[in-house]
Amino acid sequence: MSCVVRIMSPLVLAVLLLSAAVSRPAMAHAILVRSTPVEGATVAPGAMDILLTFNSRIDSSRSRLTLTGPDGTATVLPLGAPAVDQLNGHASLTQGAWVLRWQVLAVDGHITRGDVRFKVGLPTAEAP
Repeated sequence: MSCVVRIMSPLVLAVLLLSAAVSRPAMAHAILVRSTPVEGATVAPGAMDILLTFNSRIDSSRSRLTLTGPDGTATVLPLGAPAVDQLNGHASLTQGAWVLRWQVLAVDGHITRGDVRFKVGLPTAEAP
């Protein structure tokens, strides 16, 4: 019996080493976890700092933010200082419906995109 164990041990060891080499932790695409403005929010008109936070590292030099205003005009926003998992920018907003479109390149090499829709106007009082 010990002879069989000795013969199989190198085989078992080889299988385990091969499994460890082949199976690496899966790297996920960058997913938006927080945003300013928040999806569906109504914000006051004027200057606004925009901040998007993702669940993984991103390559901010190959990522972008595009802001589409109520008149349909799209503007690519200059990005602020690079951060490991964030995109940031600044915009001056007028009343109406806006769409903030983001596109990021995650460090796993995959591009992900999404939209944050919000309104600019005077916030309404919520019913009690």
